[in-house]
Amino acid sequence: MCVIFIYVNSNPNPGGYKLILASNRDEFYARDTQDAAKWANAEHVYGGIDLEPGREGGTWLAIGGHGGVFKVGALLNLTGEPKPRNAVGRGMIVSNFAASKDDCNIQGYNSELLSECTKYSAFNFVSIEIGSKAPANILLLSNTPPGLEHFAEAKCYGFGNSLASAPFQKVINGRQRFQNIVEDFHSKLATAPTEAMHNMQADLVTNLKNLLKCEHKFWPDAELARRAPNWGEYLSALNVSVPSAGYGSRTHTVILIDGQNKMHFYEDTMAGPDPKGEWRQTHIEKQYFQNENSTTQLFECSKI
Repeated sequence: MCVIFIYVNSNPNPGGYKLILASNRDEFYARDTQDAAKWANAEHVYGGIDLEPGREGGTWLAIGGHGGVFKVGALLNLTGEPKPRNAVGRGMIVSNFAASKDDCNIQGYNSELLSECTKYSAFNFVSIEIGSKAPANILLLSNTPPGLEHFAEAKCYGFGNSLASAPFQKVINGRQRFQNIVEDFHSKLATAPTEAMHNMQADLVTNLKNLLKCEHKFWPDAELARRAPNWGEYLSALNVSVPSAGYGSRTHTVILIDGQNKMHFYEDTMAGPDPKGEWRQTHIEKQYFQNENSTTQLFECSKI
């Protein structure tokens, strides 16, 4: 189980963002995972990495920037679907997309994936491509049944562990709250002085993290009950917690890309097996594509 909310605008107003993303990773607490960082084998990519034996190198969420183009990928399980025999690990779908250079465009990548998607367990793959010379592309590929949907930029979207045509109640309600947060930010941005921008970003991040940490159960939910008859009520919150199974929302992520192509990657992730225990906080800043004649990139990382 996972959930993701996104707002994409390739041409934001001054002080605005090309990308506002908030996502929860729901997984077994004991699963071995590397925190968000720059990837050693693809230094233009940032994200966590799955270290589960047999699934090493895959990821659930990553962002890469190369050649003036950002690529963001996220993988969401489709709950309640049968697992194919000898199913291939899905994490590399995101890793390969985020790490791909500008000779691999989003449409070509998804078209190839669609042609072979039935070899994987059921999934939703959210992919985003943001450049400076054309409107952003937002695609959702589902493999059960196989299908590819396109979404327009400058709108708020939410995706979870069901088909886009039958969203869970927590996705419907979470998307509305996400939209309220984004619209409130844009409303304040219109009249805010330049010196207030830093505080506005901090408030935006706080509001998005609070959204991801919401424990309210959006229950009953007919679609979730159909897909997960035993765990449905536990899974109906944005911030999932199933203590008896050692499972829940173990990572909260917020990613922002401003109009000058500076990325902020915020991650709160569990430091141990207890969701009420210690959490590690990571904030990565990276300046991509400073201008058309420069590829200088700056990197800062702080952990609390």
